[in-house]
Amino acid sequence: MGVQVRCFAAAREAMGAAEVELPAGSVAELCAALITAGGPRMAEVLAVSSLACEGRIYRCGDESPIPDGQVLDVLPPFAGG
Repeated sequence: MGVQVRCFAAAREAMGAAEVELPAGSVAELCAALITAGGPRMAEVLAVSSLACEGRIYRCGDESPIPDGQVLDVLPPFAGG
């Protein structure tokens, strides 16, 4: 099953996709997998992004587990108004 990761704005551009599926793991492990898939630009985006799952907000260094079947949103800072 895995974790569905939805990428928005700059994260979508860096990843080259709106959604990817990754094996379940900690937030830090998921971020490492995203960087492997998206490269240096994804690392830059993740450094300033919030990660949302089940009403909680995480940062990439977080060791909290994200179990199978969850959806994790990568939310870079948004501009506009």
